[in-house]
Order: sequence, then C-alpha cells, then structure tokens
Amino acid sequence: MMAKTVLFHELGGPEVMRLEDAEVGEPGPGEVRIRVDAIGLNRAEVLFRTGHYIEPVKRFPARLGTEAAGVVEAVGEGVEGFRPGQPVSTVPGFSQNGHGVYAERAIVPAASVLHRPEGIGAVEGAAVWMPYLTAYGALVEVGGMRPGDTVVLNAASSSVGLAAIHVADRVGATPIALTRTAAKKEALLKEGAAEVIVTGSEDVAERVLAATGGRGAEFVFDAVAGPGVRDLARVVADDGTLLVYGALSGEPTPYPGIELGMPALNMRTYTMIETAGRPERLRRAAAFVTSGLRSGAFRAVVDRTFDLSEIVEAHRYLESNAQVGKIVITVAH
Repeated sequence: MMAKTVLFHELGGPEVMRLEDAEVGEPGPGEVRIRVDAIGLNRAEVLFRTGHYIEPVKRFPARLGTEAAGVVEAVGEGVEGFRPGQPVSTVPGFSQNGHGVYAERAIVPAASVLHRPEGIGAVEGAAVWMPYLTAYGALVEVGGMRPGDTVVLNAASSSVGLAAIHVADRVGATPIALTRTAAKKEALLKEGAAEVIVTGSEDVAERVLAATGGRGAEFVFDAVAGPGVRDLARVVADDGTLLVYGALSGEPTPYPGIELGMPALNMRTYTMIETAGRPERLRRAAAFVTSGLRSGAFRAVVDRTFDLSEIVEAHRYLESNAQVGKIVITVAH
C-alpha cells in the first residue's frame, strides 16, 4: 500500500520537506496502522528537521511527526484494546527515527495510541494531547502542583502554555502568563490567566512578588531556557521549582541558584516522554485530560489549519511565532 508521506532528504529549512509516495506495509508486533485524518505540528519537528533536536536524524530519507488523529486500519500481533474502525489519537511517545505521522497512513507503536473521547473530532484529537500531557506531566505528575499554588509561565500563547493555564485553573492553582508584547494579553486573560505580565515593559519579579504577597511562585514553567532563567529564578518561592521543558532561546542555560545566594531552588528539565513513555503515568494523564475535555475545562485551541500538501507553508507559519495555539494539518482521503 502506498501513501502520500512527508519525507526530507537533508537537514534544513521547511523547503527540504517533500510530499512523496511511500510504502506503508503492515503493522508489526505491538504496532497499529492508522488512516491519518489530522496532524498536530510541534516545535520538536522543526528542531528534528534542522538537526537541533535532543536526538539526531539517523538516516535519510527521514520522516516527521508524532501527534495525529485518525482511525485504526490494522493492528499487529499482540496488540490488545484496539480494532479497525476505532477513532484514535497518537501521543509523542516514540522517536521520529522510528516512526512518523506526517502522512496519509502511518504505523505507530500501540503504546502511543489513545482512544479518542466521544465528541472529539480529528482536528481537536490532533491538537489536545501533546499540550495537555506536557503541562499535566510537568506540573502535576512531576511537580505535584496543588490548589493555592502559583505557576508563572512563558511562551504562554503556545499550545502548551495555554494548556498549562487550563491545567492550573482545573487544579485550583493560579496561572500568571508572561508575554513579550501586549498584543496577546487579552487572548491570554480570556483563556484563564489570572494575570498577564508584558515582559517588554513590566518588571516580572516585582509583579509576581506583588501578586503572591511576596512569597513568589511555587512553579515556573519555562519553554525558553537560556540566560533568562536568571530572571525567572528570582520569582521562585522558597523550595519552589523551575521546570525547563523547552529551549527556544537556543542558548546555554546556567544554573542560577549559586549566584542568587543559594536559595532552596529546585531546577529540572522535563520532556513529555517522561509521561507518554511510561504506561502508568500515561494512564493517569489520559484520565485527567479526558475528564477535562468532557467537562469543558479543556479544549483544543487551534490557530489555523493547512492541508497536507501545504506542509512547507505550515512549517513556515509555525516558525513565524505568530500563532496563538496549535497549527493542525488536515488530510483528505
């Protein structure tokens, strides 16, 4: 069976991606073949394509993508709980060196497939899991965020940033969003941020300390890393945690605890594979997110959709940072 598949034969910009016919084959043991209806775009794919991801591209042509929604077409040996015809979503629990979902059909590990809740369409099903599993996994599963805690988050208008606002609200914590300019302030307040701090014109530490009665934030959720962690560390409450889950700055990240006088500062990195790659954590996360979707507390925030044939244009838009929420690719059959 042949399927239109996005491949790239060298590292580089969006233009290196090509839509080609590729053999799909049958799922192996522990695998599922999915007819892909929608694909969620993530920064990880840009980093993988350009050679800056946490793992290098091992061979060319290479595939892309870990987050999609579609329908099960076939299951491999030993797969239980899935059958042809079921609507599902994939979660980023596997390497792009082994599998990729930028295609009309894709084979993925069954361990990274979730049943799509009733009423969740393909576009939403391709847009909710990575953001919410990242936010829940870091802040609740790893961090232990509780009611009354405060979380400060940057890259707040990204899909993960918006999910973190919703998760904090769901738990009973207070989300404070950081944004470079005032352009996205109203949108962030509408999404549930308790306060929005415009970093280009306001003192972040002063605002956070004022909002917390001088206590500081129990959590800082940092997508940028780099030298900016020095300023973020100043707003962390005693024995609070600075969670670094992205590296958008592209610069080396110092540990600022010593230069700040060695406060009780916990600083750790987090990747979503810590949740998606561990069955028990994924089970708890899926239950939490599904509950939020059913109640209406959680939802996919989709900025724009593109057709699979427009994948180069979609990646250019992703890299422009103009979006609020998720960019989704739709696949016509």
